[in-house]
Amino acid sequence: MNNGIELSISCNDCVRRGTPDCADCLVSFVIGEVPDELVMTSSDADVVQLFTAQGMIPRLKFHHRSTPEI
Repeated sequence: MNNGIELSISCNDCVRRGTPDCADCLVSFVIGEVPDELVMTSSDADVVQLFTAQGMIPRLKFHHRSTPEI
């Protein structure tokens, strides 16, 4: 079943790329040592959220270059 909703995360747009946060990010965990882009459906994102909440996988540490740090 494809609901047509996708989430695309490009590491090229992340201020944390190449930092220690990058090594412990969901994208690096899923893709590997040299991450580039992760694309997930909304169903995939729901599963990731469950696993992350239980501490089974690292959380997403993506922070877009154009968004101010909080």
